[in-house]
Amino acid sequence: MSSPALRFKLAFPLLVLGSVTVWNAQVFAQTPTAPPPSTQPASSNPAQQQNADPVGSVATLQGSAFVTHNNAATAIHLSDSIYKGDVLRTGPNGTIGITFDDDTTFTLKPNSQIAVDDFVYQQGGSNNAATFNILQGTAAFVAEEVAHTGNMKIDTPTSTLGIRGTTGLVEVPENGSANAANGVSIKLYPDADGRVGRIEVFGRDGGRLGVLNRAASGFAVRAGAPGAPQRFAAVPLQISPQEADRDRAFTRQAFSSQLVGRQINIQRRTLQQQRNQLRPNQQRPNNLQRPNNLERQNNLQRPNQLPGREQRPQLQRPPGQQGAPGAHPGLQRAPGTLPKAQRAPPRAPSGKKQNGR
Repeated sequence: MSSPALRFKLAFPLLVLGSVTVWNAQVFAQTPTAPPPSTQPASSNPAQQQNADPVGSVATLQGSAFVTHNNAATAIHLSDSIYKGDVLRTGPNGTIGITFDDDTTFTLKPNSQIAVDDFVYQQGGSNNAATFNILQGTAAFVAEEVAHTGNMKIDTPTSTLGIRGTTGLVEVPENGSANAANGVSIKLYPDADGRVGRIEVFGRDGGRLGVLNRAASGFAVRAGAPGAPQRFAAVPLQISPQEADRDRAFTRQAFSSQLVGRQINIQRRTLQQQRNQLRPNQQRPNNLQRPNNLERQNNLQRPNQLPGREQRPQLQRPPGQQGAPGAHPGLQRAPGTLPKAQRAPPRAPSGKKQNGR
């Protein structure tokens, strides 16, 4: 049947369905979609990607000192951790002692600055290495395990020092320039046990300038004269007894800082090991489990045995005897007695009739 009314009835639902479909498509096209998750690293800043584990601690501190960590400068305090990539600076009245995990220790005088460019140390390891950059001021150092078992270097504006297990002192002019008139002073002094180590001196261009292996000896490394075959030159220092005494007093401060810093580092590593043992999803100390896995202890009672509720005595029935329905399970009757409902009525007194008889 093809009447106009019938065709209208068939066409109208199709028209409505088509309109709804078009509207949904427009709404979907206008709805913003979330961008796909980024596959790029959170940060490409090398300073922020540095090893998060500490490599040393502040052993001693007098006056003010500051640390630049991940491009943020803040005041530093006693026992604070030191990280690879940190730059430490003392104020006009500040003196700081820093002890690293291998016991290598630096002590900085006021207005001094040092950067921890690299530090890799594993006890008994064969790939230990450390690079420190003294940017400004005066620093005394006591070299330990990395210098004995690996490769320890100290950079200055004019020189690179290969430290072969020893005690020394470095003085960088205030402006830190390689063109300073007096250059950078490098001095070698005995260790705490009296032994004298070795410092190999290279110019920043890589040229070998000399070796220090005698106590109270040193070089002043400065830029070479114009036209000279070497860009840097090392001039032997004439150290007076008074200057030597002053330097030794400063190196003794480094020895004292080392003793304190060693203990601080031991405590820090012990606490770190304890934190690692208490990480989530690991078993807690004393074999304690999570609350949802606790087993019932022997001292926990069932609900009808909670403390404070008087317990009724559980009386035993004679063998083969069953309790009456509804009777309390814990009550007993004397042998030969009947329940109250089955007892005979009491007799009337003699001489009186019952029921009107």
